[in-house]
Amino acid sequence: MGIIAWIIFGLIAGAIAKFLMPGKDPGGFIVTIIIGILGAVVGGWIGTALGFGSVSGFNIGSFVIAIIGALVLLFLYRVVKK
Repeated sequence: MGIIAWIIFGLIAGAIAKFLMPGKDPGGFIVTIIIGILGAVVGGWIGTALGFGSVSGFNIGSFVIAIIGALVLLFLYRVVKK
């Protein structure tokens, strides 16, 4: 269930990350959603490794971890693409 939750959260987290960090992204909205999925996976992995909890289902803590991961990757993507 964990990886499926990360992917679903990533879709939503990518959209929220785009909303929270508006601007011109190289690649557009679709790339932002893909970054959201990757951010959710990375955020879940790092959160689990650091003991903050895991993305274990549909709950608020998992959702916050996914959004933070998406925001971090979106920021890094913008920095690298400039």
